[in-house]
Amino acid sequence: MTSNTTARDTAQGTAERLHAAGLHAPGDAPADAVLSVRDLNVRFNTENGVVHAVRGVDFDVMPGKTLGIVGESGSGKSVTSMAVMGLLPPTAEITGSVRLQGKELLGLSDKAMCRHRGSDLAMVFQDPLSSLTPVYTVGTQIIEALTVHNPTMSKQAKEARAVELLGLVGIPSPKDRLKAFPHEFSGGMRQRVMIAIAIANNPRVLIADEPTTALDVTIQAQVLEVLHAAQEETGAAVVMITHDLGVVAGMADDIMVMYAGRPVETGSVDDIYYSPRMPYTMGLLGAVPRVDVAEKSSLVPIDGIPPNLTQPPTGCSFAPRCPLASEACLDGEPELRAVAPGTGHSAACIKSEALADVDVHTVFAVPAVPVSRFDSLPRHERKTVLELRDVRKHFPLMKGALIKRRIGTVKAVDGLSFDIREGECFSIVGESGCGKTTTLLEIMEFHKDQDGEVVIGGLSNKQAADARAKSAMRKELQMVFQDPTGALDPRFTVYEVLAEPMENLGMPKAAIRKRIMELMELVGLQADHVNRFPNQFSGGQRQRIGIARALAVNPRLVVLDEPVSALDVSVQAGVINLLDKLRAELGLSYLMVAHDLSVVRHISNRVAVMYLGKIVEIGDVDAVFDNPRHPYTRALLSAIPVPDPELERTRERIILQGDLPSPLEAPAGCNFATRCPVFAALPPARQEKCLTLEPALEASASDQQFACFYPDGELDADMLVVREDH
Repeated sequence: MTSNTTARDTAQGTAERLHAAGLHAPGDAPADAVLSVRDLNVRFNTENGVVHAVRGVDFDVMPGKTLGIVGESGSGKSVTSMAVMGLLPPTAEITGSVRLQGKELLGLSDKAMCRHRGSDLAMVFQDPLSSLTPVYTVGTQIIEALTVHNPTMSKQAKEARAVELLGLVGIPSPKDRLKAFPHEFSGGMRQRVMIAIAIANNPRVLIADEPTTALDVTIQAQVLEVLHAAQEETGAAVVMITHDLGVVAGMADDIMVMYAGRPVETGSVDDIYYSPRMPYTMGLLGAVPRVDVAEKSSLVPIDGIPPNLTQPPTGCSFAPRCPLASEACLDGEPELRAVAPGTGHSAACIKSEALADVDVHTVFAVPAVPVSRFDSLPRHERKTVLELRDVRKHFPLMKGALIKRRIGTVKAVDGLSFDIREGECFSIVGESGCGKTTTLLEIMEFHKDQDGEVVIGGLSNKQAADARAKSAMRKELQMVFQDPTGALDPRFTVYEVLAEPMENLGMPKAAIRKRIMELMELVGLQADHVNRFPNQFSGGQRQRIGIARALAVNPRLVVLDEPVSALDVSVQAGVINLLDKLRAELGLSYLMVAHDLSVVRHISNRVAVMYLGKIVEIGDVDAVFDNPRHPYTRALLSAIPVPDPELERTRERIILQGDLPSPLEAPAGCNFATRCPVFAALPPARQEKCLTLEPALEASASDQQFACFYPDGELDADMLVVREDH
């Protein structure tokens, strides 16, 4: 057999494989596809061997359409996008085909790719701060993107286009902001600038790699709306890479689910969300808490970790984590095949036909909802674990080098009062800068000179004069931090990490060892892992170690500072289920700070909404989420994406205008008036009340309280967005 015959047979095999999956070979890509990727493979040489990071990825993107690529960290999403953009290092081995409007991009030199990057292909990165050059103004960076691809364009035309772009992405006073530097913008505004640069030359393909991950929910809603407007403006095809299945539910037309470097399910957004045929996809959807569902149920945990891609899988790569795996699943890796003839819905699972209309809870071993001994006890009959009385934390704003003078005050926490009872989870939500973390720091400080009173387990900070009293408080109160990697000492083994707080209390060594073994079992880790170091664990396992450390001294109250925000949804589900289980079994109380309101609804009993250092609404979590009274709460809840395409298409979304007001220009009346959709719709006579008087927390029929004069007021139509364009 000649080499030409071998190549022809291989090509025919590839074509047959792609047609079986409902796709097309490189030679017969859809004529109207703006971007076609075929059999894309990416390998990296590492000290441990060759990592096959992307394995046989195929997709087409049509003009004006959005493809969502979802999957856990390490599934190959970002590497795929970087390969398409030609941004991988020269050491990466890339094979396959990437065609832009029929032109092959793989194999082009960096100089040749530069003609396409920024004009035909553009990208919005995850972290706008590191993507923008800090020493150049925003205007200079937008104009640079125009100059590279339009050398004959006049200076005046470029400046006018830059102003137009900033206005298009919703930045106020665009002409003045051209001269501002990136550090003078908030995170959401920096991401808008990145989108403006990306769409400057009307690209045919716009790739957005986790564009909203680091943003508040209200800013996320603004950025997604800007992306949608940018797509309408340019007619670009959008590739949205994310781990948030709520985000793509509202934006995507098609979905590609990736696992272990390859697509395991593809189809329309309705196919994937309403009729998933791959256990991994079902697990991802079941792991997402819903902000719109009051009924309590445990989340779907996907146990285990993704495979090591230095070793080629001999069977289904998901089999070690799949509850339906059998011997047949280990006999070769299943191909991506059409679920039904003539449809674009494909799955890489030999049991996909049997998964039609199967509930995810019957596939995965979902734990029962834990029941606490306090659940049957009315709240007023439970003991108070924590109480805050008019707690304040003000920071002076100073100016001057040698002689400093006070020019203002930052009211980070401004008169907070609430309590937490036994067996209760109390959550504080709000945008960055509202004072959530400062509130936690004030509680943990526990000092007699604080402005306001903090009572922990019956012990007041006003009486905590000596070290013994503080030590007693520390035993009652422990904390789990946001970043498990930074919270654990990398030089300590797990045993030393867990033993440290108990040694500080003077516990004997035998008791410490026994307690450590109990803790490992309690948080679902193996006992022989105590001699490992933190860097030998996954992110979810490290967070479990952090939880075990917090529980070491048997506290009554655990403070949770964004405990799952750094984790994948599948890992997040396991940690949330663990926190629920521990609260029920040990009778714990939680004080949680979070920006993800879906997580808050799932785990909390009560919630407080903060804005500029004050609580604007507080009450039972179901009452606040089902009947929000304050306009800010309504905006927060409307901004949370829901993993339901049909619902997302018709949901009314409130887009808040602008950012938090500066402490130097704090309004005299209601702090929220400058961004309030109700205030904007009020007649001038009623607006005067909001501008001059500060609303106090008003109690409703239940224990729900809110600080608003017009909770039932109409919303300003300019701040409402309803999309019915899919």
